[in-house]
Parts: sequence; C-alpha cells; structure tokens
Amino acid sequence: MSAIALPHDAKAGPTKPEVRSVVLGKFDLGPADHFVDVGSCTGAVTIEAARRAGRVTAIERKADRLGVTERNLAANDVDAEVDLVNDEAPAGIPDDATALFLGGSRNFEAVLDRAVESGVGRVVMNVSRLEVAGRAVEAFRERELLDEVVQFQVSRGYELAGATSFRSENPVYVLVGSAVEDGDGSADADGEDASGEVVTR
Repeated sequence: MSAIALPHDAKAGPTKPEVRSVVLGKFDLGPADHFVDVGSCTGAVTIEAARRAGRVTAIERKADRLGVTERNLAANDVDAEVDLVNDEAPAGIPDDATALFLGGSRNFEAVLDRAVESGVGRVVMNVSRLEVAGRAVEAFRERELLDEVVQFQVSRGYELAGATSFRSENPVYVLVGSAVEDGDGSADADGEDASGEVVTR
C-alpha cells in the first residue's frame, strides 16, 4: 500500500508513519468496520483507516483542523465512506462504531465511557506523556477495557562524519483494549461479529 499524501498542515501532528503502522495493526480493520478517529487533525489516521475500513467517522473539535482533514482526504484515494464531524468527543461518536482511536488525551475518560456504552470492539489510545499514560492505563482498567500497553520509540538514521548515526524521537505509549466481553469486536467480511450475529452498517 502506497504512502499517504499530507499536503496540508494543521500545525499539530501528524501521527508518525511508524506509529500509524502499529496502531492500524492493532485494529486489523476490514470492510465491515466502522472506524472512528477522535481528534482527526491532519487526517493521517483517518486516511489510513479509510483505505481499510468500510466506513470512517472523523471527529475534530476545531473547524480549521477538520478542514485540513478534509483537504488531505481529497488528496488521497480511499474507498470508505467518510463522515467529517465538527464536534468535541464524546459527542459525534456513532452507536455502530466497531473501532475507535484516540490520538490525544482530551476528554479521554468521557470518550472511554462512550466506548463502553456503545460496545466498541477495539479501542486504541496513543499517549506521549508518562503521567498521562499512567492515568490512561488506570482509566482503561477501571472500565475493564485494557488488553495491553505497548511502549515503543522510533530512531531515524542520519549521516554523521561519513557514517550513520541515529536521532531518537519521543516514546509513544499505545493502549489497546475492547469494550466487548470476549475481547474481539472484529466483524468479518460477511458482516458477522464474533458471536455470529449480523452486523448492520
């Protein structure tokens, strides 16, 4: 799959390509999924998800940033139906979401409550600050969402005195969980969930 284009800047983000790869791997999206991107900003994760899921909802509280999401989305080929919502989550999160991504910590506890309420199958949250990561882990545990926490750091090579050295980027904590009892909220290509019930999209 080719790299996405992000010609428009939102003065924040985007989520780095390596981080997006890990996040999308945790979601394992398919055509039956309705993916929700909370805080879409540049639209990087929205675009990646729209190449995999059948439907995507991008929620962004700042109208100018949602405009950047829209323009970057138009610069890429995607197959999914994409809804752009100018609101502050948890408002705007649809009842039929199967996968939900939080790229930041704003209102994250209320967003997690909404995920539990609507039974979102896969929930992933990215955190860059240690103190926030601790709070987020506790919030996931309190709601019986937490499956795993992954911490990783990317280093990029650069030339130094004719050789290659590396410059490290900030570490990222990735919290992964589910709001369904069996921990597997995925829907297969035929629109059935893990229980065998038909999932309506």
